Amino acid sequence: MSNLVPEGWSENKIGEVASVFAGGTPSRSIPSYYDGSIPWVKSGEVNARKIYSTSEHISELAVKETSAKWAPAGSVLVAMYGATAGKVSKLMIHATLNQAVSAINCHSEIAYNDYLLQAIEFNTEELLNTVQGSGQPNLSGQLIKGLSLLFPPLPEQQKIAAILTSMDDVIEKTQAQIDKLKDLKSGMMQELLTKGVGIKQGDKYEPHTEFKDSPVGRIPKSWEVKPLNSVVLKIIDCEHKTAPYVDKSEYLVVRTSNVRHGELVLDDMKYTHADGYAEWTNRAIPSLGDVLFTREAPAGESCLVPENTKVCMGQRMVLLRPDANVIFSNFFSLFLTSEAASCAIYERSIGTTVSRINIEDIKRIPCIVPPLSEQQEISKAIQSVQNSILNKQEKLQSLKNTKKALMQDLLTGKVRVKV
Repeated sequence: MSNLVPEGWSENKIGEVASVFAGGTPSRSIPSYYDGSIPWVKSGEVNARKIYSTSEHISELAVKETSAKWAPAGSVLVAMYGATAGKVSKLMIHATLNQAVSAINCHSEIAYNDYLLQAIEFNTEELLNTVQGSGQPNLSGQLIKGLSLLFPPLPEQQKIAAILTSMDDVIEKTQAQIDKLKDLKSGMMQELLTKGVGIKQGDKYEPHTEFKDSPVGRIPKSWEVKPLNSVVLKIIDCEHKTAPYVDKSEYLVVRTSNVRHGELVLDDMKYTHADGYAEWTNRAIPSLGDVLFTREAPAGESCLVPENTKVCMGQRMVLLRPDANVIFSNFFSLFLTSEAASCAIYERSIGTTVSRINIEDIKRIPCIVPPLSEQQEISKAIQSVQNSILNKQEKLQSLKNTKKALMQDLLTGKVRVKV
């Protein structure tokens, strides 16, 4: 925390202005502990901004005989460890907590819960940096109590909290819209990749009436199923070593962690220099229309190569170049993310802890091949929903950036609010 404290503000440790306590986990070996209706919050649930319900419940007996504790509605919850460590939520109901969740409640004459939630989130990185070691960070009640934060007078805290909470509400609604669009896309893919749009009759498509069983499930009778190696022009496996990494540049090194759910994930992207790019693309330069496919960790994730992007592959990545005379790139990419393709890939994968698939098995993945005109119509319908998702995601990122800037201004006193 900075030594610069704005006029009229104070710097206090959380333990000086609020109570902090963690919950407990009743023994799973006693079924009666989980035969009740009392909400019980787990650390994974402290990923939602507001918690209205819980996936598990415990009994009055569990509260009486174990360290599971009640937390009042309005409490600020902090995940102590696990994948959500450092995340904060507002508890909207009376509930109990497990041992990986701490509840914080301000002394009303000093601090305000909604402000504290925002202040902790703003200082999450500092909180996590106090944890020594690597891997998943484990926080403690003492670490939370010892975190120093800036506190303006209560009326100013309430105004700042109201501004930032309003941003949270818009972010939450936008995320909900994205989730609904993703559900719509998933449903459309299941429908269109099994039933198609139909047979073209003039300007219209008449639904398919005849279907057949296939290696990827029931499909229209006029569709074909071909092994993957017969619908692509190239299958290129990345070398066992990767291009040298440098600071951010225009040359992306795509690793398996960068390909998820049909999209290229830019988080934690690695980069290489021009020489590294030239060396690692000497067999083929990934270009628009190509599909990047993960061979391991996990097996079977894929995405299209983005437009105007210079990409080379990291370890365990495979480049697939569709044959445009047989299958359109967009349709091929959609199919590889479908339920039918996932099942086919899973059947051919090996490994228990880390799934992987070898090149020969990739070649044998069965692919549905409708007529090209129908492939195009299916792709257009699904892409229209995907475009809506991308627009909402851009809006969401803009909202998050705006909130981050507001937090920097308001929670440090750089910009003072009028009360």
